[in-house]
Amino acid sequence: MLKSKTGILAQKANIKERKLGLRWLLGLSTLPLFGIYAAFAIAPQTALQEIEISTVIEEIILPEAVVETAYAVDPQNGFAQDSYWQVDQVRRDDTLASLMRRLNITNNEAIEFLRVHPDTRAFSSQLRPGRSIRAELSNEGDLRRLEYEIDRTTAFIVERGESGYIAYKTDLALQTHNTLKSAEINSSLFAATDAADIPDQIAIQIADIFSSEIDFHSDLRKGDRFNVVYESLYNDGQLVKTGQVLAAEFTNQGKTHRAVMYRNPEGQISYYTPEGKSLHKSFLRSPLEFSRISSGFSMGRFHPILQKMRAHKGVDYAAPTGTGVKASSDGVVDFVGVKGGYGNVIILKHQNGVSTVYGHLSRFASGLRKGMRVSQSQLIGYVGMTGMATGPHLHYELLINGQHRDPLKVALPAAAPIAPQYRADFFAASTPLVAQLQLLNASSLASIE
Repeated sequence: MLKSKTGILAQKANIKERKLGLRWLLGLSTLPLFGIYAAFAIAPQTALQEIEISTVIEEIILPEAVVETAYAVDPQNGFAQDSYWQVDQVRRDDTLASLMRRLNITNNEAIEFLRVHPDTRAFSSQLRPGRSIRAELSNEGDLRRLEYEIDRTTAFIVERGESGYIAYKTDLALQTHNTLKSAEINSSLFAATDAADIPDQIAIQIADIFSSEIDFHSDLRKGDRFNVVYESLYNDGQLVKTGQVLAAEFTNQGKTHRAVMYRNPEGQISYYTPEGKSLHKSFLRSPLEFSRISSGFSMGRFHPILQKMRAHKGVDYAAPTGTGVKASSDGVVDFVGVKGGYGNVIILKHQNGVSTVYGHLSRFASGLRKGMRVSQSQLIGYVGMTGMATGPHLHYELLINGQHRDPLKVALPAAAPIAPQYRADFFAASTPLVAQLQLLNASSLASIE
C-alpha cells in the first residue's frame, strides 16, 4: 500500500516537471514576438519625444476661378439672364403644384399665373402622363420660359416679358424626312397601302394626283404597282404625321404614269410629269377625296324617295357625314344656302359658261358667301344628307352653258404646263425625286425610311 502511494506521488512529480519544462519552452519561443511588439509599441513613442514641432504660416495666392454662365436671351424683349433648363415628364399622379415643385419653380408670380390665368387652362387641364415638359429658370428659381407638349404637333409656351408672363400655343419644330415605299394592287388601293403600311392620307393623295390619268373606281387591276416618295415628320425621333407626296409612279394595266411635286417661289403646289407637263385638268374629275360612287349620271333612274322614274343629272358620291368637299375648279360662289331637294347646296360659276353644283351638304365651310372667289381643291363644304337623301353622300352636277353633262365622261381640258420662268428650278428640284423612284424600281426592298 505504501509502495503504491509512493509510485503515484512519483508519477505526479514527473508530470509537474514535464509541465514546467513545457512552460519554459513556450516562454522562450515567445521572446521574439515580445521583441516585435516592443519595436512597434515603444519605438514610435521614443521618436516623437525627440522631434521638435513648430507651426509655419505661409500665404498662398490662388488663381481667380473662371465661371462659365449660360445666358438666355429673349429675342422679343432683348434681356439676358443667367439661367438653366429643368427637363421632366408628367407623371400619372401629377398635379400642377407637384409639377411646379419638381421643376424647382419657386417664384410666386409664375405659380399664380399658371394657377389662375385664363390663358393657362390649356396647360393645367391637359396634363397627360408621359408628356414632355421643360422650364428655363434663373439661378434664383424664377421661371423664364416653360414649354409643354400638348400633343405631338403643338406646344404650350409660358414666357416672361417686360410686363409679366404671357401664354400661347405654337407648332412644334418637326424634322422632315423622305419615306420611299412600294405596293402592289391585289384588290383595292386602300388594301394595297394598308399592306405596305402606307397611311390613308398618302393613298388619298395618290388617287388625287393621278385622277386625270386613272379612274380609281374602275381602272385598277390586280398586279398594278406603284412607288411613292412622301414626307414623314418627326418630333424627337417619333413619327408624328405624314406630309405631301413628293413623287409617285403608278403602273396601271401596263402603262406607267409618273408625277413629281413642285412648289413654286410663290408657294403654290402642283404636280407635273418629270418632263414638266401638268397632271391636273382645269376641273377635278371628283370634288371629294377618294370615295365610292353610289349613283351615276342617268336620264332615267328610279328615284328612291319619289318612287318614280326621274333623270339623275349628276353623280352621287357616298361618303361619311363630315367628309370634306372641294371646289372642282377656280370659280365664284353663285349660291350658298338651302334649295328644295338639294338641301344645303353650293353653286359655283366658272369660266367658259361652266357651273358646278354640290348638294345634300351637312354644312358649309366657314366664311363661305355669295360672290366669294374660290380656288381649285379649296374646301367649300362637308358631306351630309340634307334635302331628299336616303344616306350621307354628295350630289355633284356639271353644267356647260346651262346643259347638264356627265362629270365622269365629259372631256376636261388640261391645265397649263410648268411656266417657262420656273422650268430650271423645277428640273433642279425634280431630278433627285425621280432618282428616288428609280431606286425603288431597282431595289428589292418594299420600303426605305
